Amino acid sequence: MKTTIQQIDQQLVALLEGELDTAAAVEAQKQLKPLFDNTTLDTVLDCTALQYISSSGLRLFLSILKNGKAHGFKVQLKGLNPDLVKVFKMTGFYSLFEIL
Repeated sequence: MKTTIQQIDQQLVALLEGELDTAAAVEAQKQLKPLFDNTTLDTVLDCTALQYISSSGLRLFLSILKNGKAHGFKVQLKGLNPDLVKVFKMTGFYSLFEIL
């Protein structure tokens, strides 16, 4: 699992690559710390290169969303492949996020 975070205009964009499984979630949480520290910028989780997400990964996404709601900014998902869309719809997460 690889993550890259950059600020583009007034957004934090996190590019997620690989598989966000249970083993990778702990390291991914460390790498995504700037998203948890963020208090002002809208956030985009770019899942274009994300191949798989486990329940641990979903919890991580939910934590980022809760941080955004607490500070009044948007958290959006981009580039979900059909398998990820299926997981997000099956778990009810699809309706929680704004999908680009």
